[in-house]
Amino acid sequence: MFDHVKTVLGEALQIEDRTPGMTRGTLLLGNLPELDSMAVVTVLTALEDNFGFIIDDDDLVSDAFLTLGSLVSFVEDKARRCA
Repeated sequence: MFDHVKTVLGEALQIEDRTPGMTRGTLLLGNLPELDSMAVVTVLTALEDNFGFIIDDDDLVSDAFLTLGSLVSFVEDKARRCA
């Protein structure tokens, strides 16, 4: 799951060249200049398309984009609840 989310993030932000070195602790919001408010929407749409679930406004918490690990946890939780 970690590698899949990392790939989706890299493709959505067009930073595939920088994702190989990313870990669960890699900071996202405030650390990646490409990840602004508009890019968050792009990433969420890409996650929905890749994992086959819908992210409702109620699902969103800013902590999900704190680190790559928190984003992976968010996706895992959403996938579990939608299975």
